[in-house]
Amino acid sequence: MGLSSATLPAVQLGPHSISRLIVGGNPISGFSHSSEALDAEMRDYFTAASVKKLLAACERAGINTWQSRGDRHIMRLLNEYRLEGGRLHWIAQTASEYGDLARNLQEIAAMRPIAIYHHGSKTDEYWNAGRIEQARENLKLIRQTGAQVGLATHNPEVVEYAESHGWDLDFYMTSVYHIRRRPEQAAEVAGGHVAGELFWDDDREKMLALVARVPKPCLIFKIYGAGRQSATPAARRAAVDLVFRYAKPSDAVVIGMFPKHQEQVEENCRLVMNAILQRQASAAKM
Repeated sequence: MGLSSATLPAVQLGPHSISRLIVGGNPISGFSHSSEALDAEMRDYFTAASVKKLLAACERAGINTWQSRGDRHIMRLLNEYRLEGGRLHWIAQTASEYGDLARNLQEIAAMRPIAIYHHGSKTDEYWNAGRIEQARENLKLIRQTGAQVGLATHNPEVVEYAESHGWDLDFYMTSVYHIRRRPEQAAEVAGGHVAGELFWDDDREKMLALVARVPKPCLIFKIYGAGRQSATPAARRAAVDLVFRYAKPSDAVVIGMFPKHQEQVEENCRLVMNAILQRQASAAKM
């Protein structure tokens, strides 16, 4: 028997009620953050039929929101899902590979997202280049769509900067892994050359401690480290529990799911629900 929407708590994102577990879009787009082979396996698995099957399973389990890229591939899938009765809210990420942000936002807005956020890798690219104010200008364009406005980043310093400078935004997308360090920074942290992205476990509690302090809602992602913290049920439970030891009552988690080899939707719902109940029980004892 699946979970129901009555058992999976919700939080407010502006006027919208969203489940505290959001299904992420990276696997559907073939972004494993692991290997080219896994990227290809995800792309092969996620036909339109498989995407719709996953989203329908999420709805049945009480998840009411999908976070994914605002590109034409995803929007075509979203449109098809809705035509067949799908009712998930959509939180859209700007597609940074498009050369014209205004046009990208126009296409996204036509699909009626409840929220649009600035692509985290692009945010961090601006930060690393000393051009972070460009992200602020881009947020102004997002505000014009009428959707809730979000800023994604993998770097806690970006959140601190935006907060201290009073940026006009409604929520943050906060990665618990700082995978967008400059190469020399990654090498310094890891003690040697890093090939690809650095998933450094010590990053997690630094970002989560910031999430706990920031008044705005945070949608917390990469909690499994793109599979690095999900090899066993115990590892998955520990990763989710860690997040909810810090998450505010207004925060939610975003988890990408790839159920080719094992069921993931109901398991993630159970883990999130149990972590929330555990946090509530701990708070009641204080």
